[in-house]
Amino acid sequence: AYENILVEKKPPIGYITVNRPKVLNALNIKTVLELMDAFEGMANDDEVRVVILTGSGEKSFVAGADIKEFQNLSPDGARQYAMRGQKLLNLIERLGKPVIAAINGYALGGGCEIAMACTIRVASENAKLGQPEVGLGLIPGYGGTQRLPRLVGKGRAYEMILTGRHIDATRAEQIGLVNKVVPQASLMEECENIAKAIAKQAPLAIRYCLEAVDRGLNGSLDDGLALEADLFGLVFGSEDVKEGVSAFIEKRKPEFR
Repeated sequence: AYENILVEKKPPIGYITVNRPKVLNALNIKTVLELMDAFEGMANDDEVRVVILTGSGEKSFVAGADIKEFQNLSPDGARQYAMRGQKLLNLIERLGKPVIAAINGYALGGGCEIAMACTIRVASENAKLGQPEVGLGLIPGYGGTQRLPRLVGKGRAYEMILTGRHIDATRAEQIGLVNKVVPQASLMEECENIAKAIAKQAPLAIRYCLEAVDRGLNGSLDDGLALEADLFGLVFGSEDVKEGVSAFIEKRKPEFR
């Protein structure tokens, strides 16, 4: 029984919705903890192959942190606050299953950061993304200074972070911050189409692809290639490879488990 999020499962897709529309789905500590619990549940549910994350209503994905919680934070408390959020985003990024962000409006501050931790980002035409923390005298604390330059490049990340300006969905697509922009009425359908296409593939292969990309980006090319070869060898021990190869030879659709 969650207070600030909605969780639904329609195998092979799991749905998590931040549900605080009166504050544009801003993240408070309770919401972060509920999201952690929900994502851990999705990670351990074999019926769920892909997760879609969105916000309730038509105005906001996640409009950032709940600023009211900042009023009495000490420096050490702020550090703990940031680390708690980073733990959630690391969980999303390393879930072992793809997470699709359905960005249905404002994705600012912590909202932009949580979207960046997702595997794929689809935005509605009314979406606005940004890291406006400098306007409060702050810096991004949920990974924005690290994930944004990895996605859009150092120069563009500096521009967004140092000016605090919002960008629209079209610009976000141009710089690679989102994968695709669609009309708001088509947003969930587009995300579900992507999720279903992924869910048809072998789940272990999907997991290893995620691991190879995420871990490989944090090291040298040689280290990444060695990791890829290791995972390529490991996946050959699975029944899904036997099924995939047999189905290809027999000209039928594979039935991955």
